[in-house]
Amino acid sequence: MDLMSLIRSALEVVGLTLLGVGLFCNVVGAIGMVRFPNFYVRLHAATVSSIGGAFYPILGVALIALTLNEPVEVKLPIATGCILVAVLIVLTSPVGAHAIARAAYKSGVKFEPKACDMLKEDENP
Repeated sequence: MDLMSLIRSALEVVGLTLLGVGLFCNVVGAIGMVRFPNFYVRLHAATVSSIGGAFYPILGVALIALTLNEPVEVKLPIATGCILVAVLIVLTSPVGAHAIARAAYKSGVKFEPKACDMLKEDENP
């Protein structure tokens, strides 16, 4: 077994592991969407699903694509596209969740603070 086949095997194992982590995040997020008590906590579960459930599997697909027995012209665009999509998901998903939470708060969705309401200071009397 030469070094290149060892690297391919390691990349494939890491890619499959990332797919499993993504599956776990999706299952945990789905359970959270059903079990959590209010909108804001459910939004957290949705964000876990969208970031963990999409980011990790897409990176796993990128790594698995690099292990294919295809020419570089085939596997490099797949891996590059997957990495770009993963970066876009990491950048846009938290911003979208924040915008949704702020809009829900401003429109009066019931909020039960456990300690204090930090957004209360932003409102004008």
